[in-house]
Amino acid sequence: MKDFKTAFFFLRLPVAVSLLGHGLVRLPKLQTFSEWMVTSMEKSAIPTALIVPFSYLLPVAEAILGILLLVNFKTKYTLYGALTVMSILILGSCSIENWSAIEAQLLHSFYLFGLFWFYEKYKPENNIQ
Repeated sequence: MKDFKTAFFFLRLPVAVSLLGHGLVRLPKLQTFSEWMVTSMEKSAIPTALIVPFSYLLPVAEAILGILLLVNFKTKYTLYGALTVMSILILGSCSIENWSAIEAQLLHSFYLFGLFWFYEKYKPENNIQ
């Protein structure tokens, strides 16, 4: 690919902004977000002792992953991290049968996988002739 850096930036941009936005809007209201998550997960088999720390870590992880994707730092590992976060969110959503949330989380996951595939296929060191 002739201009990999530019193309890959614009492919990363939507999901990076989504992750960053999710994290940044929740950071100023961590306590409220945590209480909401605990309440929404009451019917889940997942213990509150796991939900509470996760609810505080999630916005931080989302913001960091969004920033790392924006600046293209350790891209392969950042994508692994983002896919791991999405998988955990999908597990939680399944546990409370929140099927509409799963759709959004799967969409993010497919997008992240597409980025990973594009990165692995077209990164400049793969195109040495």
